[in-house]
Amino acid sequence: MATWTFTLLPWAALVIGATFASFRRPSPATASAVQHLAAGVVFAAAATEVLPDVQHGGSALAIVLGGSAGLGLMFAIKAVGSRLPGKWSLVALTGIDILIDGVVLGIGFAAGAKQGALLLFALTLEILFLGLAATEELLENLGSKGKVIAAVALGGALLPLGAVLGGPVHDLPPFWLTAALSFALIALLYLVTEELLVEAHQKPDSPLVTSLFFVGFLGLLVIEGFVA
Repeated sequence: MATWTFTLLPWAALVIGATFASFRRPSPATASAVQHLAAGVVFAAAATEVLPDVQHGGSALAIVLGGSAGLGLMFAIKAVGSRLPGKWSLVALTGIDILIDGVVLGIGFAAGAKQGALLLFALTLEILFLGLAATEELLENLGSKGKVIAAVALGGALLPLGAVLGGPVHDLPPFWLTAALSFALIALLYLVTEELLVEAHQKPDSPLVTSLFFVGFLGLLVIEGFVA
């Protein structure tokens, strides 16, 4: 099965999140809970499925090169987004985020079916949140629920595009494979530390909500144990 077909699951989650938020906006506490849970799952996927392959890649130069490229791209995207007018900055950043998620999924499936499957689960949760978050901004710009859902569904097409771009990684020499995995690792960690958790802590917090980060983290470890 082609790698891009697996992105249909997070694409569907994106549309479901947007549809739900169009008709019933989630409370700040609910949004924070989803963000904490998604952050824990994504962090676990990065730590258990991508990091070991990076460590065993055997090339410090490839790690530095790929990691630096990933961090540089994340900073560049943030800088560009801050210069866009008004509410469209978050919408544009969301689209770029979706594309990068697709690339990371393509790289993950190139590294192995297990890695790809667990990354798919983690990023589906994260993309579900993106659908919830982007809808609020789009409603203010587009005004119509139908237009918002259609715009989100169209933006979801960036997922399979990203997967197609990331898929050929398995044909690369070991040096460049390690560099690509390092890029994916930094992208995932940036997503957790600079997007999901930062956004989550701007909303009302509680010990129960915070604990969902660890529920997500440990939950993916349990799932990994079953599929190992």
